[in-house]
Amino acid sequence: ANLAAMVNLGLPVPQGFTVTTEACNEYYADGKIINDEMKKQIDDCLERLEKLADKKLGGLDNPLLVSVRSGAKFSMPGMMDTILN
Repeated sequence: ANLAAMVNLGLPVPQGFTVTTEACNEYYADGKIINDEMKKQIDDCLERLEKLADKKLGGLDNPLLVSVRSGAKFSMPGMMDTILN
């Protein structure tokens, strides 16, 4: 939500999307399986990012670079992992 607030203030923030807590809970409830609807939503978001950046996730010539970050209600520096491709 903090990134969304920064966007609303007009601050420069890289394009991205959020996987909600509800989606995470659904993933765990489904036995750690990404269901078809969730996969479609993620694929649609990635496609939008690829078009905005004119890059392709996994592309060799002009790859889309991403950062996957976990979030928490309260700041916990050093407690959460960031995954880079």
